[in-house]
Amino acid sequence: MGPTCIKNKLTTKVLCCRGFGVKQRSGKEHDLCFKLSSGYNQKPMMDKLLLLSLIGLLVVTAYGAAYVDILEKLENFDIPEDDAGDDYDFDSKVFDLPSFNSGKNLVNVDTFGAAGDGVSDDTQAFASAWNKACGTPKSVLLVPRGKTYLVNATKFNGPCEQKLVIQIDGTIVAPDEPGNWDPKFQRTWLEFSKLEGVVFQGNGAIDGSGSKWWAASCKKNKSNPCKSAPTALTIDSSSGVKVSGLTIQNSQQMNFIIARSDAVRVSKVMVSSPGDSPNTDGIHITGSTNVVLQDCKIGTGDDCVSIVNASSNIKMKGIYCGPGHGISIGSLGNNNSTGIVTKVVLDTALLRETTNGLRIKTYQGGSGYVQDVRFTNVEMQDVSNPILIDQFYCDNPTSCQNQTSAVKISQIMYRNITGTTKSEKAIKFACSDTVPCSHIVLNNVNLEGKDGQVEAYCNSAEGFGYGVIHPSADCLYSHDDKGFDHSHTSGPVLVTEEAEIDHDEL
Repeated sequence: MGPTCIKNKLTTKVLCCRGFGVKQRSGKEHDLCFKLSSGYNQKPMMDKLLLLSLIGLLVVTAYGAAYVDILEKLENFDIPEDDAGDDYDFDSKVFDLPSFNSGKNLVNVDTFGAAGDGVSDDTQAFASAWNKACGTPKSVLLVPRGKTYLVNATKFNGPCEQKLVIQIDGTIVAPDEPGNWDPKFQRTWLEFSKLEGVVFQGNGAIDGSGSKWWAASCKKNKSNPCKSAPTALTIDSSSGVKVSGLTIQNSQQMNFIIARSDAVRVSKVMVSSPGDSPNTDGIHITGSTNVVLQDCKIGTGDDCVSIVNASSNIKMKGIYCGPGHGISIGSLGNNNSTGIVTKVVLDTALLRETTNGLRIKTYQGGSGYVQDVRFTNVEMQDVSNPILIDQFYCDNPTSCQNQTSAVKISQIMYRNITGTTKSEKAIKFACSDTVPCSHIVLNNVNLEGKDGQVEAYCNSAEGFGYGVIHPSADCLYSHDDKGFDHSHTSGPVLVTEEAEIDHDEL
């Protein structure tokens, strides 16, 4: 078997991996050959897609060392799933119902006068129970199963004593009449703030009774005035929080907000609002760091997950989305604001019949950046706009003006994205004319049109791809970005065993 060689366009050095074996090399070139040799020797019958992906790594070398650095950075950064809250002494067994008598102080809302009939106002009973549980170490605030508790807008403030558990096994419902809502709580229903090391868990539901709020929305009826509406559950200014097993449904507006918090883990949570309910984002993350969403099922009338300004180290794994508007970073940059989002990972997701898939959305104007984002192992089922960067986003009542400043988008990876789409443009990078998108990476993207052929669209976007890319994203590779010469290629080149690629062929 002859050598596989490729010439680096910037340094003119030639890298040869003879028979995919390892030769004496140093640094990244040695690592590249070693990866190929290991995969080839251990799996001689590896499937075609994987083989093409490995060969594609050689092609990346031809574009220059900068591309190799970008690829390694995007592949190697991660947000550990177990880090969120691990500085806090959680013991899940302690929180099981049978263990309430084992050193835990049970605080039952019924003891404080809650009726649990879905009609009587239980707000004061919940507030009194909270004060008791929050002020007592190792407490369990219990919302019993089999009952429905009507609770008005309330703010549950910390800090609390250590090892507080909020066990929601019953149903908490909001008043359903917008006209009777307390004006002091226009944007929140159940808000928890300044908590540290607190666990929310149970098999119960938080129900926002949102149908009348949706009907009064200006998005449902343009003759209605545009007014704010409450979020069902808000965790604000907190750290080391875990949320597990709950259902959040029928929110007046957003279902669940994580704001200005650190080290939050959300697992096995279901979010459910009708597909036509306006602005009912499933899980909205703002100003927060080290957040993990795992094994969550989300169906809403807006983004299943939305990540906005000042958020970083966000990981989503095992996410089901549909109906909804997909997984979104943004919107950012509205009213010339600064938006910064970094280090976001989505690993393993199913999106079904959503209006968008993997979306980054920014307004014209503003500043800041979105950087280091990796979308991997995502299946699309009849999804519109499966891969979308939209820097001309506008959701204002009036039209948005053209502006030259923009949020910078760079180092975004799409890997193993497959499925079907309703859109002709399966891949769409609509980037700012003055602040182009850069270092967009595609690897093994295969999107088929449900009703015909599909294509890719690029405006001011630069990047590269390897493996199988369908539809072909030639427009991405041909962009003439500063510092990278794409004049000789309209896309990735697949290197065969005996081939030697020189500068002229690139």
